[in-house]
Amino acid sequence: MLKKLGLGLLALLVVVAGVIASRPADFAVTRTATMNAPAEVVYAQVIDFHEWANWSPWDQLDPSMKREYSGAPSGVGAKYGWNGNPDNVGTGSMTITDATPNQSVGIDLEFKEPFPAKNRTLFALAADGAGTKVTWTMTGRNDFMGKAFSLVMDMDKLVGSDFEKGLSAMKTRVEARAKALADERAAAEKAAAETVPAPAGDAGAP
Repeated sequence: MLKKLGLGLLALLVVVAGVIASRPADFAVTRTATMNAPAEVVYAQVIDFHEWANWSPWDQLDPSMKREYSGAPSGVGAKYGWNGNPDNVGTGSMTITDATPNQSVGIDLEFKEPFPAKNRTLFALAADGAGTKVTWTMTGRNDFMGKAFSLVMDMDKLVGSDFEKGLSAMKTRVEARAKALADERAAAEKAAAETVPAPAGDAGAP
């Protein structure tokens, strides 16, 4: 009897292992939002890791999370590391590897805890009417454990919901920033117009 149970359990494990192994290795999570702000305002939020605390969905999950900035102050070569609660944010780092001003930012993303993984993140910016369309994509390749995890957890739903929150927060921030810049520009233009001297021929006009 025990032998039959053992053989049955072994057969089940073989089937489960086969199902896991057959899962696709590559994955991609993408979310998009259109923001009523020029590309340069949006780009400034992504290219500088110091700005991420203002909109990143993960920075709010663990207030005591430790952050470390290294490498370049911003742009290519900038690195951001975090160390927080494993149940919320874990431990990992991001490094900006390539960037095209006001168009795209490429980032190497490495998770160390609770599960090690290396993924690629890309922010693509494109004109959309008077605003900017922002596409946030993460791609990667699952190992056996990653494939097993995908059986019980929808990666697109799990990470995608965080992307949606982040893009929503970014939208609020960049649109407020764009409005403030527009107001400052309008005020400066008005002040400049008011200080323009009258034409010399008008000096003696009644």
